[in-house]
Amino acid sequence: MNTLSHITPDGNPGMVDVGAKIVSRRTARARSLVTLGPDIMQHLTGTDIQTKKGPVFQTAIIAGTMAAKRTDDLIPLCHSLGLDNCTITITTEDDEAVIDCTVSTEGKTGVEMEALVGASVAALTIYDMCKALSHDIVIRETKLMEKTGGKRDFKRD
Repeated sequence: MNTLSHITPDGNPGMVDVGAKIVSRRTARARSLVTLGPDIMQHLTGTDIQTKKGPVFQTAIIAGTMAAKRTDDLIPLCHSLGLDNCTITITTEDDEAVIDCTVSTEGKTGVEMEALVGASVAALTIYDMCKALSHDIVIRETKLMEKTGGKRDFKRD
């Protein structure tokens, strides 16, 4: 039977004790999809969208990286992790931005939340920078695509 790891035996929220876990290589990749629509996509020049606020995708990459590094400040029961790497790529398909955030560390706990937060904040940054062009922007989904290390690996097809 699966139990919630962040609930103590007395039913209160609690941080998971990872003290006895073995340090191992941990990686995770998360993806966010942002539907931009034709009004915004017409501003795509090369691989980025230029707005009065600056280059949208470049700014989103920086924001997502900063957020991934500060996940423990945003999600109450996450452990503080020093990330070895955080890479965010943003590509376009039709009228959509595809954001992939890949993070890694050597640690006792996984980095799924860091990848999810990085991709999510990058998506929110795209929304913020493009909202003057259109409010039809939809952040459709954010999901874990794969993880390695820990009890079990995971990969979404």
